[in-house]
Amino acid sequence: MNAYKLANMLASVLGGMLAGAVFSRVWRAVAGEDSAPAPDSSDHRTSEVLIAAAVQGAVTGAVRAAVQRAGARGIESVAGSDAAA
Repeated sequence: MNAYKLANMLASVLGGMLAGAVFSRVWRAVAGEDSAPAPDSSDHRTSEVLIAAAVQGAVTGAVRAAVQRAGARGIESVAGSDAAA
């Protein structure tokens, strides 16, 4: 396994953890609640559940992409552009 693939795998795991933390802060700031509603929650309207899911997906995708991109650029700067091949 080359350095790029190893870094990408690590970045994916770290990105997922970071995305969860970022989403929690965003949801707390936007909704004023400690956690997003669960899909099977009867205490929330369907629109609230769908909005929470959409925001979580957007935050998770953006954070994971940013972390993976930073990892790839870091590997390229250390090992040269051939490391991604």
